[in-house]
Amino acid sequence: MNKWILPTLIGIMAAIYIFIIPQEPLALKIVFKLIPMLLIILYAFRQLPSKPAPSMRLIVIGLFFCMLGDGFIAVSFVAGLGAFLAGHVFYLMGFIKMSRLNMTRLAALLPIGLYSFIIGRQLITALQTEGNDGLMIPVIAYMLVISLMALTAILTENLWATAGSILFVISDSILSWNMFVSAIPYSDVLIMTTYYSAQFLIATSLASLRKSVGHKEGKSMNM
Repeated sequence: MNKWILPTLIGIMAAIYIFIIPQEPLALKIVFKLIPMLLIILYAFRQLPSKPAPSMRLIVIGLFFCMLGDGFIAVSFVAGLGAFLAGHVFYLMGFIKMSRLNMTRLAALLPIGLYSFIIGRQLITALQTEGNDGLMIPVIAYMLVISLMALTAILTENLWATAGSILFVISDSILSWNMFVSAIPYSDVLIMTTYYSAQFLIATSLASLRKSVGHKEGKSMNM
């Protein structure tokens, strides 16, 4: 198979969902929402070596849980949030096995932490104002995990993983801000464009991560 066929198909199906598929019926919308993720998971499998390292398998499992989140969140925000949370935990575990700490890379913690604090403070205030106190702990837990996921992706020094994780943070920031703080114009387009791009880049990272995963897993988290 030509290496561009699957990425092109992913882009086409993502565009069909984002720009063409109507809000109703819901079942049709969910099906078309899941198709790009199914293709991205297939694409991820094609990036794996014949004997993938455990860390790479964790990332593929993360993609699967995010796909579940796509379906669940259409009918239950909490169920969707839980599935995405699990997906980010798997991403985090996969990336951390391929990460090596040094002070320069660890400095990424500062902007990530500052960004999460600013967004999180606004979300918590909005949740309290609207009487959604029951969502505070799940939302805070999710923000903590996705921030750690982004940090560990940066620590892999892999451009695809780093870009994908940052786009994921942006996508979720737009979604949560639009849902709880204030409306954002063209939010649906912005959310799903950055989301599918993030997942595609994370899947793409497997091709280059496999070249270094062997020695990095053996020396994970050294200063």
